[in-house]
Amino acid sequence: MEFKHKSVLLEETIDGLHIKPGGIYVDGTLGGGGHAYEVCKRLDKGGRFIGIDQDAAAIEAASERLKEFGDTVTIVRSNYCNMRQVLQELGIEKVDGIVLDLGVSSYQLDTAERGFTYRENAPLDMRMDQRNEQTAKDIVNSYSEYDLYRIIRDYGEDKFAKNIAKHIVKARESKPLETTDELTEVIKAAIPMKVRMNTGHPAKKTFQAIRIELNKELEVLNDTLNDMIDLLNPEGRICIITFHSLEDRIVKSIYRNNENPCTCPPSFPVCVCGKKSKGKVITRKPIIPSEEELEENSRSKSSKLRVFERI
Repeated sequence: MEFKHKSVLLEETIDGLHIKPGGIYVDGTLGGGGHAYEVCKRLDKGGRFIGIDQDAAAIEAASERLKEFGDTVTIVRSNYCNMRQVLQELGIEKVDGIVLDLGVSSYQLDTAERGFTYRENAPLDMRMDQRNEQTAKDIVNSYSEYDLYRIIRDYGEDKFAKNIAKHIVKARESKPLETTDELTEVIKAAIPMKVRMNTGHPAKKTFQAIRIELNKELEVLNDTLNDMIDLLNPEGRICIITFHSLEDRIVKSIYRNNENPCTCPPSFPVCVCGKKSKGKVITRKPIIPSEEELEENSRSKSSKLRVFERI
């Protein structure tokens, strides 16, 4: 299957990066190379582009898409949490821009056997990096009822989390849950019919929760974002596209703390903590898709772009 992924907020992200033709740019979630292609088009012979992705299918697709740019492009299979190390190995200390598009790619959702979607039956997988041994099936069948409840509540923000966890544990007593359909049926049984009639797909939030837990998505973002800001040259920018409130909250909070890290009480006339601002938040409010983009690409619906500039 061809790696298809329509890049969300493409023009807005490219504008947000303020690309310098001779600069160095990193895409930490390369995917099919949609954002990357537009960055590379704006670079001259002195520019460099580094693409990072943990998904083998993405690496293959992006390599093909970006090959016209030759030596300007370096592609590495890794998680963006290793960005500093990847750059060090390439002899790069600082960069002029970083892009992260944190959504699951359309390719991952549309390739049923990857197990990301509740719309088609497939093994419970959901690994963004298929070199990892743990799968969604392991979480569903081995986590305690409390831990299932916790991740569905925290990462899925589902008010029926307790009941869903209880139903999963009960169902797996007779046999392990192995497919997306089996899990979906259990979730449906845990949610009252009248609620299911009036809301989106009942399994959506639980699938999101399991995927986030399995791929450590929030931990990686939370643990790496400060470091990525430190990798930027003066006037370098980081553009992050999020798809749910949990990611967006982390980005908003870390950007704000880097803009104003002072921990002194407001009553102090001058700052004595000595913590200096690392830059400024460019997007006071997140940039959201235009009506036109929403019509063309329904998957852009919940996306938000936030931009930070280093000083």
